[in-house]
Amino acid sequence: MVDTDEAAVRSELARLREEHRDLDTAIAALEETRPGATLQIKRMKRKKLALKDRITFLEDKLTPDIIA
Repeated sequence: MVDTDEAAVRSELARLREEHRDLDTAIAALEETRPGATLQIKRMKRKKLALKDRITFLEDKLTPDIIA
């Protein structure tokens, strides 16, 4: 992987991790203040899961394939 590509991937990873943490905080706050907002909470959790999938994909992209 080229250094500029790797730097871009690492930058996107940092941004996605921050967004994932922010969603986690927002979900917790919403569950405390508005327990009846189940649809909104479900949507946020679904987005958080999609972010986690993207984070995993990018982490795998950075890790070299090693055949044991």
